Amino acid sequence: MHFILAVKVKWGKNVYNDIELNTDEHPLVFKAQIFTLTGVQPDRQKVMLKGAQLKDDGWGDLPVKNGATFLMLGTADELALEPEKKTVFMEDLSEAELNTKLDLPAGLVNLGNTCYMNATVQCLKMVPELKKSLVELRPQGSSGLVDSLSEVFRSMQTGSCVPPLLLLGALHRAVPRFAEKGPNGGLCQQDASECWTEMVRLMQSGLPAQNSNKHNSLVEQYMGGRMSVTLQCTESDTEPPLVSEENFLHLSCFIGQETGHMNSGLKAKIKEQISKMSSSLSRDAVYTKTSLIDRLPAYLTVQFVRFYYKEREAVNAKILKDVKFPLQFDAWELCTPRLQALIEPTRAKFKEIEDQRTQDALEGKDKPKPSKGVEPMEVDKDLEAQPYSFTDDPGSNNSGYYELQAVLTHRGRSSSSGHYVAWVKGDSPDTWYKCDDDVVSPVTDKEILKLSGGGDWHVAYMLLYGPKVLKVPKKPAEEPMSEN
Repeated sequence: MHFILAVKVKWGKNVYNDIELNTDEHPLVFKAQIFTLTGVQPDRQKVMLKGAQLKDDGWGDLPVKNGATFLMLGTADELALEPEKKTVFMEDLSEAELNTKLDLPAGLVNLGNTCYMNATVQCLKMVPELKKSLVELRPQGSSGLVDSLSEVFRSMQTGSCVPPLLLLGALHRAVPRFAEKGPNGGLCQQDASECWTEMVRLMQSGLPAQNSNKHNSLVEQYMGGRMSVTLQCTESDTEPPLVSEENFLHLSCFIGQETGHMNSGLKAKIKEQISKMSSSLSRDAVYTKTSLIDRLPAYLTVQFVRFYYKEREAVNAKILKDVKFPLQFDAWELCTPRLQALIEPTRAKFKEIEDQRTQDALEGKDKPKPSKGVEPMEVDKDLEAQPYSFTDDPGSNNSGYYELQAVLTHRGRSSSSGHYVAWVKGDSPDTWYKCDDDVVSPVTDKEILKLSGGGDWHVAYMLLYGPKVLKVPKKPAEEPMSEN
C-alpha cells in the first residue's frame, strides 16, 4: 500500500520539514525535491533512513512512515576539474550534449512512457507569452503543476536535456489516472490530447491575465476563443432562434470519409443538424446548429479527432486517414460577420503589403530571400512589426491569419500505446525541430507537411497556430529642422 507522507530531511546543520513524499512515485522524484531545497544534484545524493540507503530503482523495504527523518549526504559545491582539458570529439558526445553544442532546443528525458507529457510541454512552450509568464513566475515552494512547469521551462533555457521529475509527480497528483501502472509495474502510456487539456486547465487557474480586464487568466487571454451558437428549429417558422455563446480552448477537426483537408474538417462543424425538445412544438424536433467564432485567440489549437472507441477490442482505435493541414491558416470562413468586419482592416493592410511586394518583384526591386543561418531580424531590419491583437483585447487575433508553430504527432494504432513526438518551429525560415524526448534534430517544412497521415508514420494529432505578424516599412526618421 502506498501513502502520501510528510517527512523531514536532515542535511548537515539544515533540517527541512514537511516534505511531501509519495511512495507510489519513483524515488528520483523525491531526490529531485531534495535538489530544489539543497542544490545537491540527485546523482550526488546519498539518502539514508535508519541506516538503510535509498536506491534509485525503488523504495524496497525502507521503513518509511509519516514524520520520518531522512539523512542526506552530499555537496552542492562544484566538483574539482581535471587539470588538463581533454579533447572531445563530436561523435563521442551524447544526444543531449550534442544538442547543447549545436544550439538546439533542450530535450526532455523519457521517464518511462512519458513521451505524451514531453511532447505536450514542447508544444506549449511555443506560446511566448505563456513561456515568459512561467519562466518569470516566482517559486511558491509548492509541488503544484504550474510551479513544476515553471521550473522545467527555466531549466530548458540552458539548452541541456532536462529530466522532468517534479513535473511528472505534480501531474500524477493533479490527474491520478496518469499514474496508472501496467502489469509489469511500469507507467502506462497516456493520451497526449488529454494531457494537453489537463495542463491547460491547470494553468488556466494558476496564471493571471496580463494587461486585460476582459479575461481572468493568461490561458483564456491568449489561447481561448468564443463561439456564437445559433439554434434554428427547421420544423417551425414561428419559433425564434436561440443564440448563445460558448468559450473554447481548441477547435476539433472531425475526420469523415470526405475529409481530406483540415479546413474542410473545421468547416463541416459550422452547420449541423441536431435533435432537441422544441418549446413551441412540445416534442423533439430537428434544429440547425450554426457555430461561428466571435473571438479569435492569438494562439489557436486544433485537435484532429483521430481516435474512436472499439468495443470489441476495448481500445481507442486510430483513424489513419491522410488529412492535409496548412503551414499558414486563414480562419475567415469560420468567423461571424461581426468579427469579419473587425478583422477586415488588418487584412487589407496585409493585402496592401503583398501587392507592393508583387509590384516590386515585377520591377526587379524585390529583396532576395534570406539564406539559412541568416537571422530574421537582419532581413527585416527595415520592417516594423505591428500588433497582432485588437487594442482593447490583448491576446486576440486581429486578422484571422495564422502560422503553424507546433505539431504533436502520434505513431501507433491506439492512443494508449505507440509514441508521441513534438515538432516545433525554429527562428530561421524553413527551420523546424523534431523533439523526440531527449533527442532533438532539425527538420524542414517539407518534413512537417508529411505528418498528415495515411500510414504508420508519425501522424498529426494536435496543431498549434500562432498569429501571422504584419510587418510594414519603418518610417524614415525626421531630420532636425535647421535654425536658419
